[in-house]
Amino acid sequence: MHLDVQVLRDFYYRNALGRAAQKIIRNQVLSFWPEAKGQSVAGYGFAVPMLRPYLPDARRVVGLMPGPQGVMPWPAGMQNVSVLCEETLWPLETGHVDKLILMHGLETSQNPTEVLEEAYRVLGPGGQALFIVPNRTGLWARADQTPFGFGRPYTSGQLEAQLKKHDFVPEAHVSVLYQPPSTRRFWMKTGPFWEKTGRAIPAVMAGGVMMVLASKRHPPRHRGVGEAARVLSPLDVLAPKPGKVAEPA
Repeated sequence: MHLDVQVLRDFYYRNALGRAAQKIIRNQVLSFWPEAKGQSVAGYGFAVPMLRPYLPDARRVVGLMPGPQGVMPWPAGMQNVSVLCEETLWPLETGHVDKLILMHGLETSQNPTEVLEEAYRVLGPGGQALFIVPNRTGLWARADQTPFGFGRPYTSGQLEAQLKKHDFVPEAHVSVLYQPPSTRRFWMKTGPFWEKTGRAIPAVMAGGVMMVLASKRHPPRHRGVGEAARVLSPLDVLAPKPGKVAEPA
């Protein structure tokens, strides 16, 4: 079950713990992808906090928010790039996304297989996807005061097996959010220490969130040759014209 977009917004933008989590996760995203100049970058679920660094130089940035979650205008004070979409029918061209981030979109979906199929479809040759999910063995998956306490948490083996099954090739994985999911002053103040310690000795501590970087296997092993792709016209969805209804391309 997806969380409401207002709950996610309040956590990441109006809550001290959420802002700390956003900073830690985004710094790791930037360590994977320092820049995206001239590229197409998309996020699905509630990934918009991770997309902001790419706004100045990317060719296009799109924040896809599933219908059960709801949508909000983003980014604040700038031209809106967020779109409400169906979980399994994204308004993006086939094979045109260079970088794709899924956060709060896979573990909360009732149709994870179809979500992964759409992720594969929109990703272009040489493109990469970054899957950000709660770690089953971490404290954050047990804390329902954070968005990572909802949905189905994963172990690294479970997530990588799912990705391989859908023709993704895992390239790197890392755990983050080692500090306890608490707003108590001691834990907030010592957060950087726990993050540094956890990454140094991951066998002793479990990070709250897993991040798996994967590329698209091409040609796919499990798809029929010439299989038709499903896609809505992105121009019709992002800039609708009066009297015109978007139809499958």
